[in-house]
Amino acid sequence: MKGTGRNEANIRMKRNRWMILAAGSLLLLGACANVGAMRESDGSTQAAVLEAEDSGLVQEEAERQTEQPVEASAGPEETSTLDFQTDPSQATVTEGTQEYRDFLLDNVLHSANDGDIHYSVYIPDSYDGSEPYAVFFTLPGYEGLYFQGVGENLYSENFAFEAMNYNLKMIIVAPQLSDWGETSARQAIALVEYFLCHYNIDPEKVYAEGYSGGGETMSQVMGMRPELFTAYLQCSSQWDGAYEPVVESRTPVYLAVGESDEYYGSGPSEEAYENLYELYREEGLSDEEIRELLVLDVKDADWFESRGWTNQHGGGGLFASDEEIMGWLFDR
Repeated sequence: MKGTGRNEANIRMKRNRWMILAAGSLLLLGACANVGAMRESDGSTQAAVLEAEDSGLVQEEAERQTEQPVEASAGPEETSTLDFQTDPSQATVTEGTQEYRDFLLDNVLHSANDGDIHYSVYIPDSYDGSEPYAVFFTLPGYEGLYFQGVGENLYSENFAFEAMNYNLKMIIVAPQLSDWGETSARQAIALVEYFLCHYNIDPEKVYAEGYSGGGETMSQVMGMRPELFTAYLQCSSQWDGAYEPVVESRTPVYLAVGESDEYYGSGPSEEAYENLYELYREEGLSDEEIRELLVLDVKDADWFESRGWTNQHGGGGLFASDEEIMGWLFDR
């Protein structure tokens, strides 16, 4: 892990590099209206990017952009009224100005329908758009919501940082939403669509995790658009979304919780497991096939106490450093 002491010149250089990449994507992806269709492409989009780089289009746009530094307090640029959830190429972003452990904090994606969507992002130095990268979305518990303060999700949880150990070629997105309801779920979907449209992402490596309230939100996302994701890890939470879309898409789900979780108990996770399991059985899947798609992991008190925790809900953050749990997610 790199240190936090970046000087302002390095921060500006990294921000300008991301502006170049985003500007090139906006020019070249064009009508990126159907994210699902894009995820099934054979790489022709990236070929277009490389061709345009040769023609100098990206460099021209980058020069124009770098002449006008982005200020986080300046607010959204004026844009058309098109909703980027049906045309993600219309999205605009106000970039953050602070860094923490290689994350650029408090970027804002502006949505005509869903409002401002705040997120922090880590983009590896090696990413230049020439090859597909994985992407990981991590939703925090209550203490990491936006009204708690910029970057509180990263200050209080380690899922984003531990994920770096599993794939060096992975973009990591840490949203800070407003609650754990349907509005936040739709904002999360919009953010996923934005990254799938504007970055060169491997469609087979789109991962999601939600802890506590973040799990409630992400389970709703799974009930709406599970086909966007390769796999989902839910930690110390409950399932608030629909089950049938997950079964239809065959999106793998791992449910981790303490047996005596002080906030949820293990009952909601067990119920979600049973509901998904039964639906898979109705689809004709064997027990072996279901085990490849669905895992219930209930940790007892000894598991937490051996790691220095007696509170099982707060101790759910320890799942971030469990190689079996996190390894399952990133091995899909």
